[in-house]
Amino acid sequence: MARILVADDNVEQITVQRKLFEALGYEVDAASSPAATVEAVRRRVPDLVVMDLRFPKVSDGLGLIRALRESFTGLKVIVLSGWPDDLYGTPEETMVDRIVVKGSMRELLGVISEFLQPKAVAASALSRNLP
Repeated sequence: MARILVADDNVEQITVQRKLFEALGYEVDAASSPAATVEAVRRRVPDLVVMDLRFPKVSDGLGLIRALRESFTGLKVIVLSGWPDDLYGTPEETMVDRIVVKGSMRELLGVISEFLQPKAVAASALSRNLP
């Protein structure tokens, strides 16, 4: 089962995303700060990180992007933010795999499916002992 790490300071957002992703068959972990996100990835590397860009008191989603890229090569990162302009034009923009505006759940689910579907198809094929 593919695992998604949701990184957001808003507990309601974490709850909504957790319920949605679990209903779709994904395993979900959550972190509510940049430091907790890095620690969660260190403990158990997910298949995908869906992260907010702004965190109160820290407001350093850009720093989180840099930390994830420096420490975890190949990790898929989707930024889900109501303020994508904070990312556009920065070096960190090139470090994320996709930027999705909050409220665009259809787009988010399409991107998640695009990133994780090949793994699910491969696992399904292996479970059926296909040549």
